[in-house]
Amino acid sequence: MSTYDEQQGERDESATTPATPADDALLPRLRVIEHQPLAQRADAYVQLHDEMRDRLEGGDAPRTQGR
Repeated sequence: MSTYDEQQGERDESATTPATPADDALLPRLRVIEHQPLAQRADAYVQLHDEMRDRLEGGDAPRTQGR
């Protein structure tokens, strides 16, 4: 790792973080979202955000429609 990378706080976590099928699917999904019209893209990012939040929070409670 270069001094620049260390100063920027970047690190390579690939050696410590195992990849999962869901991780492998994220980039293709983002590419599909980016090619959608703006309104659909915004909705897709909201959905992706909600799914990622639920996954990170452990999916304890289902998200309600009214935020």
